[in-house]
Amino acid sequence: MRISALITRIITQFFRDKRTLGLMILAPILVLFLVNLTFNGEEYDPKIAVYDFPEQIEDSLVENGAILKDVSLDKANELIKNKEIDAIIERDGLKSKIALEGSDPSVNKRVVEVFQNALQELSQSQNNPKPDIQFIYGGEDMELFDNLGPVLIGFFIFFFVFLIAGISLLRERSSGTLEKLLSTPLRRYEIVLGYVFGFGLFTTIQSAIISWYAISVLGIMMKGSFIYVLLITFLLSMSALTLGTLLSTFANNELQMMQFIPIVVIPQVFFSGIFNLDTFNKILRGVSKIMPLTYGANALREVMIRGKGWSSIYMDILFLLAFSVLFIILNILALKRYRSI
Repeated sequence: MRISALITRIITQFFRDKRTLGLMILAPILVLFLVNLTFNGEEYDPKIAVYDFPEQIEDSLVENGAILKDVSLDKANELIKNKEIDAIIERDGLKSKIALEGSDPSVNKRVVEVFQNALQELSQSQNNPKPDIQFIYGGEDMELFDNLGPVLIGFFIFFFVFLIAGISLLRERSSGTLEKLLSTPLRRYEIVLGYVFGFGLFTTIQSAIISWYAISVLGIMMKGSFIYVLLITFLLSMSALTLGTLLSTFANNELQMMQFIPIVVIPQVFFSGIFNLDTFNKILRGVSKIMPLTYGANALREVMIRGKGWSSIYMDILFLLAFSVLFIILNILALKRYRSI
């Protein structure tokens, strides 16, 4: 009887907490949907500029999935450095030269595969020696972890800052500390900025240590300036911090705070560039534009893999800054739930 009473109480609690009940069903469905998109998406169609090849080769490349870019060689060299095309293929006598953008090993492999398939279909594979492959960025020895490393750095910083900040502010509220502050003459924006910059000090240290460890100890590829990496990870952690504190105002306990992870954090893994978004549906690709990790991961890749500087990352920096400012404003408005000033 006592066991059945306990079972009844637990079941009743679940049905009363409709958000928990809903997330137990909806969250796994969302994650499975994203996994399905990732592994059952369309095959990537590489963007290639081709020179001095017969028309039959170009037609065969298109049939094998390549998207040919009809631009001058000088323009192609400019486009490949900006990652607007994936490769430049030239004919030099009997030999072929392939210049790969190089920052994504899976794309590099796809380009070479498409080119070799095109030659084989025209029965010309024996008349063409192995192509001379060059890399604009990365290199032949670049590993998959080097490509994923910048995204993983951004993700782990975002995830742990989001979780710790949200739970910390939740405990401040549940312990009565936040209510006591709200009863003082402090304005809402002063309370929010105090928490943001207070937690921000520790997130800065955390971001610096994680970045240093990944680059110096794990040996992730690092071509650019470490100062830019620190700036990007700091702004990414600030966006996670402000988002975490914002969502904590809508949670009553740690369990409810954890429930935001499959809805807010996990989808960012799929849409931040860890998987090639060009294989996703166009509508779903647009979802990545509203996720801070998209901009943080892109900026980290520009610096760490391509060795780029401010001119290539400033837009990502501005978006991360905008996310933080937006979440700070929403935090101030959310405090109206506890005190109207």
